[in-house]
Amino acid sequence: MGADKLDTVRKLLAKADRAATAEEAATYTDKAVELMARHGIDAALLADARPEQDEVGALRIAMEDPYSGGKARLLAWIAAALRCRSVMHAAWGGRVEAVTVIGFASDRERVELLYTSLLLQAGSQLARQRPHRAGESVAAYRRSWLHGFAVEVHRRLDAAESLARAEAESRRAHPSSPAGGRSVALVLADRSTRVEQAFTEAFPSLGAARRQSLTGSGFPAGTAAGRQADIGQERVPPRRLRAVGA
Repeated sequence: MGADKLDTVRKLLAKADRAATAEEAATYTDKAVELMARHGIDAALLADARPEQDEVGALRIAMEDPYSGGKARLLAWIAAALRCRSVMHAAWGGRVEAVTVIGFASDRERVELLYTSLLLQAGSQLARQRPHRAGESVAAYRRSWLHGFAVEVHRRLDAAESLARAEAESRRAHPSSPAGGRSVALVLADRSTRVEQAFTEAFPSLGAARRQSLTGSGFPAGTAAGRQADIGQERVPPRRLRAVGA
């Protein structure tokens, strides 16, 4: 991600952190989300003319308990929204050892940036979560809360990416737009194909993942928290990821 655009995103979210009201904070956060999504499209179009500047590669991020499975799903859904593929390693009994993300460099950078921020945001809230139903497992409630958080984050990111694609197509179709270059849809379709090819080559014998069953009742509260999460903020340097719920 360009240093100037990244700096703008950070400044917008810093304003959101200092906002006097939730509505004001949401205004700054939404703008940061929009800017990051637009930059993702811009990077893709630029790389179509200069492919050597943005190549497909892999990023492996270790997961730590507690709730390593929930953190892995959060990372995987961020990756999916930002046009990357992912695979969970040593996933068994609700635990995941690591996640590998495959995608273009510009998209992997966005994935890591968002995951680092959202992991901290989730962690700051998850430790305070308690079930409302008497006798319900706290761990089960927190797992379902984190699942709801991830679902809502994915929905918001997916919506922002879709809007950015539509706006880029509209700009290219405008009479005043300089001619030349392929359509946004074709560029993104080709990038998706290359990511899929790289993913298949890296994991040729990968089977379908088994869907995990969650029993806790924290999904609605987690979804609400995901709706309010700051998307696009880097609070700590990459690869220094604090355990959620510790």
